[in-house]
Amino acid sequence: MLTECLKEILGLPHAPMRYIILDAIDECPNTSGFPTAREEVLKFLEILVGLNLPNLRICVTSRPEIDIRTFLEPLTSHHMSLHDECGQKRDILHYISNVIHSDWKMQRWRPEDRQLVIDMLSAKADGM
Repeated sequence: MLTECLKEILGLPHAPMRYIILDAIDECPNTSGFPTAREEVLKFLEILVGLNLPNLRICVTSRPEIDIRTFLEPLTSHHMSLHDECGQKRDILHYISNVIHSDWKMQRWRPEDRQLVIDMLSAKADGM
């Protein structure tokens, strides 16, 4: 029933291009409930993709957690990962460094302490 309703609503003849953006799927809870909230979102996404609507584009963003990757890879026609891009990591490092060096309180820290904070934060950012 849900599939038919979605197809009817989204698949109207001569409908304009429609875009659905699902951001930060990894932040959807994955610890309680059966199915979990994350599994429900992923199943809904599977239904949307299965409709094969020519006027529907779906963009999903997430950290590359294994359950999400395993579920999404068979559904995608195109994917990209910014997770391991050196440019992204460089931008994060540059941003953190600028914040640390421009904050008047942090300017009084020892140089090795500032560098430790920069190194730790950029490593823990994990590309995000």
